[in-house]
Amino acid sequence: MGKNTRRTFFILISAILFSGLTTAFVINQESRDFRLGKNLDIFFSLVRELNTFYVDDFDPEKIIRSAIDGILRALDPYTAYYAESETGELDLMTTGKYGGIGCLVRNNGDFAIVTEVYKGFPADAAGVKVGDLIVKVDGKPLKGFTVDKVSEYLKGDPGTAISVTVLRNDREFEFSMKRERIVLPPVPWYGMIDSKTGYIRFTNFTQNCTDDVRKALLALKKQNPEGIILDLRSNPGGIMTEAVDVVNLFTGPGTEVVSTRGKVKQFDASYKTRSEAVDADIPLAVLINRASASASEIVAGAIQDLDRGVIVGQRSFGKGLVQITRPLSFNAQLKVTTAKYYIPSGRCIQAIDFAQRNEDGSVGYIPDSLIKTFHTRNGRPVKDGGGITPDIEIIPETLSQIATELYLRNLIFDYATIYYWSHPEVTSKDQISVTDSLYNDFTGFLEKRGFNYQTLTEKAFSEFADNAKREKYFDANRDLFSALEKEVTHNLQKDLSNFRNEISEILTDEIIRRYFYEEGAIEWSVRNDEQVKKAVEILNDKSLYRSLLSGKTSRQ
Repeated sequence: MGKNTRRTFFILISAILFSGLTTAFVINQESRDFRLGKNLDIFFSLVRELNTFYVDDFDPEKIIRSAIDGILRALDPYTAYYAESETGELDLMTTGKYGGIGCLVRNNGDFAIVTEVYKGFPADAAGVKVGDLIVKVDGKPLKGFTVDKVSEYLKGDPGTAISVTVLRNDREFEFSMKRERIVLPPVPWYGMIDSKTGYIRFTNFTQNCTDDVRKALLALKKQNPEGIILDLRSNPGGIMTEAVDVVNLFTGPGTEVVSTRGKVKQFDASYKTRSEAVDADIPLAVLINRASASASEIVAGAIQDLDRGVIVGQRSFGKGLVQITRPLSFNAQLKVTTAKYYIPSGRCIQAIDFAQRNEDGSVGYIPDSLIKTFHTRNGRPVKDGGGITPDIEIIPETLSQIATELYLRNLIFDYATIYYWSHPEVTSKDQISVTDSLYNDFTGFLEKRGFNYQTLTEKAFSEFADNAKREKYFDANRDLFSALEKEVTHNLQKDLSNFRNEISEILTDEIIRRYFYEEGAIEWSVRNDEQVKKAVEILNDKSLYRSLLSGKTSRQ
């Protein structure tokens, strides 16, 4: 490490460690501030000694980033540090905007592959398609580059020119375009799903997203719906005040939607609706699942607490914490949790124990002894402890392992790409159907790819047999193990037949996206969505709807 680098390093460490220490230490009292200062001094001394005596040079940014990440891991999961190079990610989460060409990419062997193209943005207008391999940007070969690095090359200031070379069907194509400010639509699709029911898919609480929900609601009202479905499934949340404004679309002014309380009293506040509702009376169903979080839970929870609509689906994620961003030195940012939020009944939906989470991060098991009961405006009991529990619970069926394997290995994705280029005549979603002929072609494609997989049962049996061999039980029971292996070993052709319906559904969705973008896939998917069907059923049965909101009908 050179002399100038060391000097810069110590200046950086000093700025980080001592910029906020203005409180004087209390003599002979090991107060919180004293303990903080003492340990910061120990940390500084440790880094200084490492810098002087450690056998090898080390990257100061890397080692300090590791220390920062370690500190934040001891707190809640949402307090996070963003270096200057990562602040674009933070902007995207809060605004839904970034400078780029409007496509998503992922790793695919030596090159990044385009997985989604946003309708109407530069990549789409230029002719980039899903399934294209990005081989060059501005003439620079990208073989072996990580997807993060490729994304970095694709993004840039709006108005700047970019040339993208893709590999498609073994041929290279070069597209020239200008980057734009990409604004991801928070409402990718809305429409009437039958003669009585309007539907709004709402995916993110970014700046001004309420305007999009309002436009969708007003457009649907022109078609005289008798009920509205607001779909918040997999909506990760975002700006809290937008959640208040979305609730305001369905309830009048002066209603408290959420309040916040934390250590710093200046952040304590009550947020109420301010405007006249677009429609305060139309029957409303809100769809949620385990990935509906934060602002989504404010909307769903407030609608439930106010008895303004029926909540359908799965228990939500369980994130009831408020974050703000604070500027740090060298253009870094800290997203820090400052308060918890409470919805109208007085409950907080934050998961009580951060450690007790499902694999996807959503609320796990909560002991009954830790759960408190609150009541809605109509007196219905609702509980805290983690997430919003729906009024009508509909758990979607899990995918079979074969369907999961086909999806995760991108075999359905790859086949959809082949289908798209061999069927240019498709102009309507109704033309896309997984017929016997198409499914046979797909299974033939899988055979050429050499597809097979191991079931969880087979994996468990293999471990069981290995343990039996180590413990010398296998040889004495060889016939028994052989018979059991035969029984649990899957048959690929049989699985492809037994699980054809769900494989066909995923395949149809992927093909539709090629021609009609995300909005087309959403419009098609709601036709066979069990949670949507249940919401329609409730909205069409006025007595059931009223009964659920009055508390006379128990949750199912």
